[in-house]
Amino acid sequence: MRILIVEDDPELSRILRDGLGEHRIDAVIVHTFAEGSHAAFSHAYDVIVLDIMLPGGSGLDLCAQLRAGEIATPILMLTARSAVDDRVRGLEAGADDYLVKPFAFRELLARIHALARRQPRLEPALRRVENLEVDLRAHRVRRSGIDVVLTGKEFTLLEFFLQHEGEVVDRAAITAYVWDDNHDPFTNVLEVLVRRLRRKIDEGFTPRLIHTVRGAGYRFGL
Repeated sequence: MRILIVEDDPELSRILRDGLGEHRIDAVIVHTFAEGSHAAFSHAYDVIVLDIMLPGGSGLDLCAQLRAGEIATPILMLTARSAVDDRVRGLEAGADDYLVKPFAFRELLARIHALARRQPRLEPALRRVENLEVDLRAHRVRRSGIDVVLTGKEFTLLEFFLQHEGEVVDRAAITAYVWDDNHDPFTNVLEVLVRRLRRKIDEGFTPRLIHTVRGAGYRFGL
């Protein structure tokens, strides 16, 4: 699961990222209104967690902006405010749930899972490209009827390729999705990950699905 957390407290952000990571939830952390807006409109997430008090604007306004921009991702408002009027304003802005600080981590985890289950699936759970089958919900991959075991990052890369099947995608877009916007796209980490994925889903199979487009990036599909 991949979620976006917009929270300006660096210590709380670190605790949340580490804790959620132990439960196989990839938390992308940003700290300001502008960063939250850019991240939410640039990438797909299973859940978005918004703090109300943000540098550069209100989480309530950001929530309303995302809904106006047709971002349907479930949103959990996370705030120190506990007044009924604040909770109502959050829900009226388009939030799906509301959690008041301080909170128990187990409750946050339970609410994130509940919201993720509630999210409408715009894509079919099972995707097929030639003889490759990918179950996006169960994270299962088969090629020519043979099970392929992928790491979390390898599956995230494959998921990105599926979302952009037939398109030429550049390094920056891939690294921002697989890691985050702070990852350096000029290191060779991406090439290493692509080689690992190629070795697992392309080597020994036909047709080849991952293509390097010199000077431009990668293309997935025929």
